[in-house]
Amino acid sequence: MHEFEVNVRFSETDAFGPINNTSYFIYLEEARMKFFEALDLTTDAQPWSFLLASTNCNFTAQGYFNQLLTIRTSLTKVGTKSCDISHEILCSQTGEIIAKGHAVLVCYNFATQKSEPIPEKMKEKLISEIVLH
Repeated sequence: MHEFEVNVRFSETDAFGPINNTSYFIYLEEARMKFFEALDLTTDAQPWSFLLASTNCNFTAQGYFNQLLTIRTSLTKVGTKSCDISHEILCSQTGEIIAKGHAVLVCYNFATQKSEPIPEKMKEKLISEIVLH
């Protein structure tokens, strides 16, 4: 599991005060990128080879402007061509779960516009992440 924190900016809230529901998807995207960076799977020398196939977010409490959030990201499944990632968004101060998200990423060849098997070295690294965490 990997964690990172984000401080909610005013522009991420709506007229009623809580975080706008679309902002959560931005947090989840950033968490996924930081997750792959922590595994050293995103470098300039290696082109990004995943495409977001699906994502969802279930809201359980409200978040607000200037609140410090912790996003926990875990790899839950690695298949031949895809992997599943789960997220929890918590209030950093209280530990209260604010939202839970899920994403499916597909290994994708942008030149051929087709999915393809996850390269073995990358797959091994991803699988080890499930075992270790």
